[in-house]
Parts: sequence; structure tokens; C-alpha cells
Amino acid sequence: MIEAADRASVFLKALSGRSRLLLLCHLWEGEKSVGELARLTNSRDTAVSQQLALLRRQGMVTARRSGQTIFYSLTSDEVVQILEALQGMFGGAEAEREVEPA
Repeated sequence: MIEAADRASVFLKALSGRSRLLLLCHLWEGEKSVGELARLTNSRDTAVSQQLALLRRQGMVTARRSGQTIFYSLTSDEVVQILEALQGMFGGAEAEREVEPA
């Protein structure tokens, strides 16, 4: 049980940062480049790259290089399950569109 708690703690710590959570939400929609993620999150490329490196070390994302561009995508089913649960609890872009006033 202690090992499971340790793994869960490390996993949740990686998800706990707002910027990392936003990156994962955008990657949930599909593969994106560092530059695209930087634009979507209104962040610098270097800051995004640092956050993605942490997520990659945790096995949550994978990188693919095409020329000088690096693309990232989700690799963890656990991350998808957590994102689905968070969307159900707190909503997201889809939930906001559904409740727009007519």
C-alpha cells in the first residue's frame, strides 16, 4: 500500500501545477508542437518545454521530432482517466459551450 501511495503522490504532484494541467488538457485534444502549446497557454516556449520535460519524465507525454519542431502527445491512460474525471467535476471548454445563453 505504501508503494501505491508513493506512486499516486508523484503522479498527482505532476498534475498539480496549473500550467502542466493546461498542457495536458490541450494534449488531450491531440498532438501539438511546443510553439502551439505556448500560444494556447500564453506562455514562453522555454517555460512550456520545461513543463513538458517534467511530464515526459513521469511518462505522461511522449515527444516526436519533425525537423526542428518537437510534437508532444499523451501516452498515459491514467492521465486521460483523470482528465475525464476532472472535466466531469469541474467542466471545461465543452461544458462552457453547452451553457452559453441563447
